[in-house]
Amino acid sequence: MTEPGTVLITGPTRNLGRHAVLALAGRPAAQRPDLLLVGRAGRDLTAVADEARALGARVREIGCDLASLADVRAAAATARDLLDAGAVRPLRALVANAGTMSTDTRRASADGYELTFAVNYLAHAQLIGDLLGSFAAPARVVLIGSNTYQANFWRKLLHVPEAEWADPVELARPGTGEPSMEASGVAYSNAKLAILYYAHELQRHADVNVSVFEPGWMPGTALGRGAPAALQAMSRALGRLPGVSKPQRSGPLLAAMAVDDKWAHLRDGAFVVKDKLTEVQPVAHDRDRERRLWEATAELLERAASPR
Repeated sequence: MTEPGTVLITGPTRNLGRHAVLALAGRPAAQRPDLLLVGRAGRDLTAVADEARALGARVREIGCDLASLADVRAAAATARDLLDAGAVRPLRALVANAGTMSTDTRRASADGYELTFAVNYLAHAQLIGDLLGSFAAPARVVLIGSNTYQANFWRKLLHVPEAEWADPVELARPGTGEPSMEASGVAYSNAKLAILYYAHELQRHADVNVSVFEPGWMPGTALGRGAPAALQAMSRALGRLPGVSKPQRSGPLLAAMAVDDKWAHLRDGAFVVKDKLTEVQPVAHDRDRERRLWEATAELLERAASPR
């Protein structure tokens, strides 16, 4: 068995991320990784770090607002410093868990990019790119995907829009029309399709094992905290239905993706729905789109890092 090393996880304070952190921290000592928790600084980050320490884990918090690429670059630099200083063991896994769904596509990140695309996709592309030289082989990157990129019967019934792909520079541009749940849903699905394309292309450029985890539909989580009160109440009600995924169940499955030998072989953006390896739809494999996304991502990140 590979020495557990360190797992870096973004969005560790609530729901899926929090339960993944506690599952990692609660593993037997010989299998327990050190943890780098990257999230918004404050009481919630301190609380989950303290909970993980109480379970026996060595934990370092790194305050970071993922809506700011400057913050992300600073967080990556802090992680590199901790790794280089031996404050934590070698980096074996990065779990890109943080996510949001803005209810107004006109909202922009600190860098001027549409907020859902910026947090779900660009922030993690920045973080991973900045840390590629810090991984200790064998290493894993686990991205959080979603089946919303393509509609099926149930998603159509619930009016969950599928992706409407465009050039990534366009996807990064804030919207101009009146806000609507339709537009917000399309932006979210576009960001999740981008993650699948990125996973495939990242594997072509990096010597880490890249996979994508779909936790299942978890209504009522913090992902929709900006939604209208009535919609949040409906989501909470749906979350009580039998068979609906819950962070308490999906969090440990995500933790397993990061460290268990069962998943050590996964590469090329392999897509796991909860605990089952699953084929993505044909639209999620497109070499031209993947190549263009890689190029456009470099352009968008460079633009954000340039003096204004």
